[in-house]
Amino acid sequence: MNKQDILLFEDQLSSEELAIKTSAHDYCQKELLPRIVHANREEQFDRGIYSEMAQMGFLGAPIKGYGCSGVNYVSYGLIAREIESIDSSYRSAYSVQTSLAMHAIYKFGSEDQKEFYLPKMAKGELIGCFGLTESDAGSDPDSMKTIAKEQDDGYVLNGSKTWITNSPISDVLIIWAKDEQSILRGFIVERDSKGLTTPEIQGKFALRASVTGQIFLDNVFVPKDKVLPEVQSFKGPFSCLNMARYGIAWGSMGAAEFCLNAAYIYSMERKQFGKPIAATQLVQTKLADMQTEITLGLQSVLRVGRLIDENKMKPEMISLVKRNNCQKALNIARESRDIHGGNGISDEYHVIRHCMNLEAVNTYEGTESIHGLILGKALTGYSAF
Repeated sequence: MNKQDILLFEDQLSSEELAIKTSAHDYCQKELLPRIVHANREEQFDRGIYSEMAQMGFLGAPIKGYGCSGVNYVSYGLIAREIESIDSSYRSAYSVQTSLAMHAIYKFGSEDQKEFYLPKMAKGELIGCFGLTESDAGSDPDSMKTIAKEQDDGYVLNGSKTWITNSPISDVLIIWAKDEQSILRGFIVERDSKGLTTPEIQGKFALRASVTGQIFLDNVFVPKDKVLPEVQSFKGPFSCLNMARYGIAWGSMGAAEFCLNAAYIYSMERKQFGKPIAATQLVQTKLADMQTEITLGLQSVLRVGRLIDENKMKPEMISLVKRNNCQKALNIARESRDIHGGNGISDEYHVIRHCMNLEAVNTYEGTESIHGLILGKALTGYSAF
């Protein structure tokens, strides 16, 4: 028995799900862990990671057909958990490609768009991003200012997006903009579009091993065959965000598990006053609190994953697990860093990197407060936004 798996989590998984988890774990430990310290220090993202994930069948994993694996959403979550146990940057890269860019095309694109883009994205040949957030439209996306003016043969886009993972390296940009009737539409913008620029945001203290940037659209023309035909409201991008948030809720537990395991190993080996610090009441209580929150967090995302696979998912379910798991993971990372003492601020021990990353993860795609308001509306029937 795994001492940390106190409710026998893995007994609840199918043989296929266990095989996917094991495959993802082995890949992450062999290929991602050895290079994360350097990547984080140098603020570098290796584009080749997408090719590796493609070979593993990770990219677009829950999508049926189009060269994708077609696994269930529990398996998608298990992959996200293993990736984020190494670093939130890598899980962000995975989520943006799979749950945002590819999911948008899969759910709202034409058949021609799906057949053209999805197989190449599944192979890692095309990298995508998701342009929704603006400098004045974060938690309130309806206030976005990016505008799409219709012409006979397409649309002309003007505006900007910020804090967009992958934008500087993307080949395919999913851009959300309002038309002249204030109807939200989705557009596929390709890298070579005239008037498109995507500068990188430098100096991040979190998610340093992923690429984050802005998007500037200066009279960017998008032909009609690059407009997503099946969406004309915020239900479109929100459905994509919910799938990404679901992956985040799983991934944050992976980061938390790493921090618990690191604290356990360190406290068993570190001796003070003639005994391991794990033998003290204070450390044992902290470890027990970490174990409790991770155990409950994993049960919650497993349940939501089953409900998604049964087509019973509601948005407030996603808000509950994203809100809870990210906040609990951040608290666990902080406690783990504390148990490590002075060594806790060294990146060689990895925990401080998880701390910094989870500060961002707790914020993006809906803060704890915003998801609290979503839950509050579902509970009371009143919108407090």
